[in-house]
Amino acid sequence: MKKKDFVTLIMSTVGGILFALGMCMALLPEWGAMTQGIVIGAVGAVILLAMLIVRRKMDGKPAFVFNGKAIGLTLLGVAGAIILGIGMCMTMVWGMMIPGIAIGIVGIVALLCLIPAVKGLK
Repeated sequence: MKKKDFVTLIMSTVGGILFALGMCMALLPEWGAMTQGIVIGAVGAVILLAMLIVRRKMDGKPAFVFNGKAIGLTLLGVAGAIILGIGMCMTMVWGMMIPGIAIGIVGIVALLCLIPAVKGLK
């Protein structure tokens, strides 16, 4: 295993676990840990962002690329994640099962659109 793959593995695992745990803490009212969940989720998100920057630097690429395609793909990913999150909140927190599932599916489809947009069709 290459060093960059190992670093990516460790950082993405730690960041993903912290982010997921923070979201559970924030979204499950039974836990009563909304503020702590937001903090832990934010720490996880920061670690995941740092992982992306570190990985690109280890690949010898610039940390950030600013062009129309990169900005569009980023906006599509953010929008898809937010739409999926709204659907999850609707089903888990607000008790709106059917509309939440429908909105969640729209978010999943938006995220799936990233695959051909990034890799292209051959």
